[in-house]
Amino acid sequence: PPLKICFFPIGLALGTLGWILCIISMGQVHWRMWHTSNATIISSGIDWVGIWKVYFNSHGKVSRDLRIMFCHRFRFNDAFIPQEISVAQVLVLAAIVLRALGKAFTVFLLPILKIFAGVCVLIPVTWNCYSVAYNCAIPFPPSFYMPSSSEAQEVGAAIPVGIVSVNLLLMSGTFFLSYKHPGEKNPHSLQCC
Repeated sequence: PPLKICFFPIGLALGTLGWILCIISMGQVHWRMWHTSNATIISSGIDWVGIWKVYFNSHGKVSRDLRIMFCHRFRFNDAFIPQEISVAQVLVLAAIVLRALGKAFTVFLLPILKIFAGVCVLIPVTWNCYSVAYNCAIPFPPSFYMPSSSEAQEVGAAIPVGIVSVNLLLMSGTFFLSYKHPGEKNPHSLQCC
């Protein structure tokens, strides 16, 4: 007998997991890790840059015994934010909304919205990977106490989470596109059991 695969529950599970990982990726500040040698303010030598905020540890601003974490949020309309971060703010948020709409609409619209949500996450993830690879600068304002460029950058934890989210959303959309209701006759598709 032919192999029968239940695409609908697989697609639903993958899409839900991808959506959760997309939300986690958006909320993390670890999109980029900047390494700096200026230890007067940034005592750890590492700055974490996300799509909504930047932070670093310091005890140079307070005292040697007390370490404080400086966190600066930025908004979409801040002039110093590079395009890849502005685009990431919009597209990752759009992906979350599209996935929520996909759950609310019919099965036909669901795979298209899931695939589009996956593409919305794919663009900022790859663009930020590019910026890390080429050590792109961000002209932070002086009140952030951050250098405009780093000596080296690394991909933060949010990028791999985003990549897994993209894969799950795209696979989920593909499973939903492959799904046929058991009552429909299509000899070229696998039907749900």
